[in-house]
Amino acid sequence: MSKVLVVAVHPDDETLGCGGTLLKHKRNGDGIHWLICTSLEQNHSYYSTREEEISKVGKLYGFDGVHNLRLVTTRVDEYNVSELIGKISSVINLVKPDTIYLPFKGDVHSDHRKIFDAVFSCTKSFRYPFIKKIYMMETLSETEFAPALPDSSFMPNVYSDITEFMDRKLEILQVFKSEIAAHPFPRSIRNQTALATYRGASCGVEYAESFMLLKEIL
Repeated sequence: MSKVLVVAVHPDDETLGCGGTLLKHKRNGDGIHWLICTSLEQNHSYYSTREEEISKVGKLYGFDGVHNLRLVTTRVDEYNVSELIGKISSVINLVKPDTIYLPFKGDVHSDHRKIFDAVFSCTKSFRYPFIKKIYMMETLSETEFAPALPDSSFMPNVYSDITEFMDRKLEILQVFKSEIAAHPFPRSIRNQTALATYRGASCGVEYAESFMLLKEIL
């Protein structure tokens, strides 16, 4: 049995990037843990609703652990790097995952890039020997807007067949009501389905999620 940690810079990143794969992990008996990095400030008009959405989504996945750093969303670059690493390291040492799903290092959102750097600093094998696989995930509205340069291009080399879990993934995604809108909004249901269809065609299945493998220790 594996122990999986998905790093969601913002709540809904886990569903956009690897929701179907998380459901597959759960079906296979793996432990799944959700690290939410940012939160709305308590005086935000949507704060209570977002907390309710997070609670509902956690139950729908059946997460074995939900961890929330409660960094201020869109302002992660204001935090000291050492502080970020310390917070993230504490969660990783608590969960001790063998598999980690990370945001893509080239995502256009600065929160994503900052969190990627901090988390990847917490994956050194001599300090975290339990980590065996590290993937970067594709998050619509962030990954596809990265600069069209070789070092910022998402080039998948791992595919996960999520055909069996696609309907459930879309159901969970729609819990985040304020994050979904009609096509051509990037996080539309139509666009999410189109991406899964395209990635599925790349590996011979109906629907798939794709990843970039950064490390695998056999």
